[in-house]
Amino acid sequence: MNLMMLLEMAAGAYGDRVAFQNGDDQLSYQQLFDSAGALAARLDDGRTKHLAMLDVTSLALPIAVFGASWAGIPFAPLNYRLTDSELDSLINQLHPGQLVTDVDRAARLGDRFEAPEGDDFVAVSTTDGLLSVARADGATPREEPWSMEPEDTAVLLFTSGTTGAPKAAVLRQKHLVSYVLGSVEFMGADENDASLSCVPPYHIAGMAGIVSAVYSGRRVVQMPNFTAEAWIETARTQNVTHAMVVPTMLARIVDELEGQSDVGLPDLRALAYGGGKMPQSVIENAMKLFPETSFTNAYGLTETSSTISLLGPDDHRDAMAAADEIVRRRIVSVGQPLPTIEVSVRDVDTEEEVATGERGLIFVRGEQVSGEYRGKGSLLDDEGWFNTRDGGYLDEGGYLFLEGRMDDVIVRGGENMSPGEIEDVLLTHDGLIDACVIGVPDEQWGEAVAAVVVARKGSDPSCAELQQWVKDRLRSSRTPERIEFWDELPYNETGKLLRRKVREALREPD
Repeated sequence: MNLMMLLEMAAGAYGDRVAFQNGDDQLSYQQLFDSAGALAARLDDGRTKHLAMLDVTSLALPIAVFGASWAGIPFAPLNYRLTDSELDSLINQLHPGQLVTDVDRAARLGDRFEAPEGDDFVAVSTTDGLLSVARADGATPREEPWSMEPEDTAVLLFTSGTTGAPKAAVLRQKHLVSYVLGSVEFMGADENDASLSCVPPYHIAGMAGIVSAVYSGRRVVQMPNFTAEAWIETARTQNVTHAMVVPTMLARIVDELEGQSDVGLPDLRALAYGGGKMPQSVIENAMKLFPETSFTNAYGLTETSSTISLLGPDDHRDAMAAADEIVRRRIVSVGQPLPTIEVSVRDVDTEEEVATGERGLIFVRGEQVSGEYRGKGSLLDDEGWFNTRDGGYLDEGGYLFLEGRMDDVIVRGGENMSPGEIEDVLLTHDGLIDACVIGVPDEQWGEAVAAVVVARKGSDPSCAELQQWVKDRLRSSRTPERIEFWDELPYNETGKLLRRKVREALREPD
C-alpha cells in the first residue's frame, strides 16, 4: 500500500485531466506523477529522511506529498503561522531532512539549520525551487519503485497544540490508503467537477483532500488564503462543484451573502464542513442560501486519518423538515460512523460502554485509525480502540453527538458538567450566534460555570435573560453564574475554538 499507487491509477486512467490548479498555473495528473518521480530522485541522496514544507498551499504541495511517498520518507507540513522559535522545536524533530519554504523564511532559516556535513543537516530550499526541479523538462524520475510496505510512514502531522506542546501524529501508508479506499469511489468525479480547497496543508483535512481528489479524479482549485469574498468569487469563476470549509469560514460566507436572493453559485452541488462545532443557526441559514446544495458534516481527527463519521445530505434535509425534535436535533450531530469504523461511548472512570443516550468518552476503531505519536508509540489499546478524548453520546438512531474535549469538563461541587451541553442550550436562544462555556475557580464549589457569548446583530439579550433560559432547560447548577458579551470568540485557522484563550481572559484579574 502506498499513496503513489493511487496516483499511478489516476495518471493511467485520466492523465490529461487537470489535477491541481493555483491561479493560472495547473498540473495534470500525468504531470503530477512525473513531477513526483523527479522530486523522489532528488530526495534519494542517501541522507534525507524527511521532507518538510513550511508554506501556504501551492502546486508544490501535492508534488511533495507524492514525491515523499515515492522516495519512502515521511512528509511533514508545518504550520506557517508559528513563530521561528516555535518552528525550531518542530524542525529539530525532522533531522536529517529537507525543508521547503518561502523565499523570506528560507533566507532566515537557512543559516540556522543547513549543515551539509553529518546526520543533523536540514537543507533549506524554496517552494519555487522545488517546483522548478520537479517540473523541469527532461527531469529523470527515481529509478527505484516506491515501497508497498503498509507500515511505512506517509505523513507526520503536528497537532495544533491548543492543550499543550504539538506532537507529531504518525500516519502510515496503510492508514491513509485505507481511508481513501473506504470512503472514495475511484474515478467517481465527472471530468468537469472542481473542488475548492481552502484548508491549510498542515491540517488533516488538507492531506486527506489531496489524496481523495486524486483517487476520484476531481480538479482541485487551491485557495492559499481564505476570505469570504475571495471564496465566493473563486467558486463562481471556477464553476466549483464541491467545497470543504471549517465552521468559521461558512459563518463568514453566510454573513457575506446575507440578504441576497440569488447567491450566484449554480454549480455548487456539495459543501462539506468540519473541524469544529457548527452553530445550528449557521448551518440552517446556509441551507436556505444554498437550497440546491448537498451539505455534509465530516467528523474526524488527525489521529484517525480524517473522517470517521458523516452527517450526509439526506440527514440534513430530514432534520430541517422534521417536526420530531429528536430528528430535528440531529442537524447538530456528526452523523453516523463510516462503514469501516466502529464507535464506542464509554464511562469516563471505568471505560465500560454506556447505554444509548448516555454521555461518555468516544472510542473509535478501524484500519484507518493510527492513534500513534512519534516518540510516544501507539495509544491504541489491546483491541485496537483509540480514545479520542472527545465527549459525546449516540442516540437511538446511531447518530453521534459531540460535546467537546473531556479535558474541558467542568467539575462543580463534585458534579461533572459538559460545556457543550450548556452551549447548545444557549445557542437555541434567538439572540445569540456563538457561545463558549468554561469553568472558572470558585472557593465554594471548586469551579463555577462561566459563559462568553456573541449576540446576533440587532439583538440585546441580558445576562438575567440568558441565565433564566438555561435554568428553564437544564438543572439550575448548570446555569452560568457569569456571562460576558464579546464581539467574537477566538478560533484558530482550522475552526477550533480556543477555550484556553477564553479561560485565560476570564481568569485575569479585573
